[in-house]
Amino acid sequence: MKTALYAGSFDPVTNGHLDVLRGALGLADKVIVAIGVHPDKVPMFSFEERVGLLREVGEQAFGADNQRIDYTSFSGLVVDTAQSLNATLMIRGLRDATDFDYEMQMAGMNAGMVPSVQTIFLPASPDVRFITATLVRQIASMGGDVSGFVPKPVAEALRHKLSK
Repeated sequence: MKTALYAGSFDPVTNGHLDVLRGALGLADKVIVAIGVHPDKVPMFSFEERVGLLREVGEQAFGADNQRIDYTSFSGLVVDTAQSLNATLMIRGLRDATDFDYEMQMAGMNAGMVPSVQTIFLPASPDVRFITATLVRQIASMGGDVSGFVPKPVAEALRHKLSK
């Protein structure tokens, strides 16, 4: 059984994240979504909220394939997390050449530390290539409409969170 790890902050989960996750499901029998939890960063959504949103949008986006997705948190080296969960693939989404340059360096370092975990790059689809969670948070916090960039439950969660 091929297990892949797809790591990120997912704060919030975007249509771009779902695009990469769809590709990961095409490559692996099981995909573990590893959500970064760092004590020095204060996310917009808690770990539990992010998992809840990922589960909800995963059911809508992937149907029965959503059963092949698990969730975990990580705070150290992502390659160590992959190894500890017996993942042999690490999925990284690429939007542009800047992502590629950075991710190539990371893939090289990770391969040097844990050669048994292979990094797979998945290019984002053109219609979601420009989406970043950072920009979604900024637009939403300024009252902008992010419904074209995130699944409906995430847009609603953002509106609710920011109305408080």
